[in-house]
Amino acid sequence: MLRVVTHVIGRDLRLALRRPADVCSVLFFFILVASLFPLGVGPETELLRRLAPGVIWVGALLATMLSLPRMFAEDFHDGALEQLALAPYPLGLVVLGKTLAHWLVSGLPLALVAPLLGLQFDLPPEALATLAFAVLIGTPALSGIGAIGAALTLGLRGGGVLLSLLVLPLYIPVLVFGAGAVDASIGGMNPAAHLFLLAALTIGGLAFAPWAAAAALRIALE
Repeated sequence: MLRVVTHVIGRDLRLALRRPADVCSVLFFFILVASLFPLGVGPETELLRRLAPGVIWVGALLATMLSLPRMFAEDFHDGALEQLALAPYPLGLVVLGKTLAHWLVSGLPLALVAPLLGLQFDLPPEALATLAFAVLIGTPALSGIGAIGAALTLGLRGGGVLLSLLVLPLYIPVLVFGAGAVDASIGGMNPAAHLFLLAALTIGGLAFAPWAAAAALRIALE
C-alpha cells in the first residue's frame, strides 16, 4: 500500500516539474493577494496585525483552489485515471497519493512563504512561527477536502465555479482555526488548542477524504 502511494506521489511530482508555470502561478497568486492588503489599508501597525491572520489564510485558501481542477483532469482526459481505477489496488490509495502530491506542490510552498508575507503586517517572531506551522499542518486538510470537490466536478462544464461553491464552505473550519492560532499568538496566548484542531482536521481529511473522492471518481468514470 505504501508503494502505491509513493509511486503516485513521485509520478505527480514529475508531471508538476514539467509544468513549473502551474506551480509558480499558485505561489505568485498567494503573494499578490497577501501583499495588496498592506498597500490598500495603509501603514497602521495595529490594524495590519489584526488583519494579518485572516488575510494570509484567505489568500492560502484561494491559492490552493487554483490548482484543484487540475488534480484529476489530465488523467481523466488521457485515460490514465480509468487505468488506475482498473488496477488491482484500492482507488482511494491513488487519490491519497495525488492529494499528498497536490499538497507538496501547492501547500508546502505556501507554508514556506507565509512568514515572509507576515513581515509585511509587522507580526512578531512568535506569531510568524505560529503562522508558518499553522499553514504547514492546515493546508493538507485543504488538499483533502479539495480532492472531494475536484472529483465531484470532474468532467462537468463550468466545473470550476461549482468546485468553488462546494469547497469554500468546507474550508471555513480550517480558516477559523488557522487564523485563530495566529490571533492567539499575537495576543500572547497559547495557540496549541487551535493547532491541535487543525491537526485533527488534517488527519481526518487525509484519512476519509480520499475514499469519498474515489467513490466520486468511479461515478465520473461510468
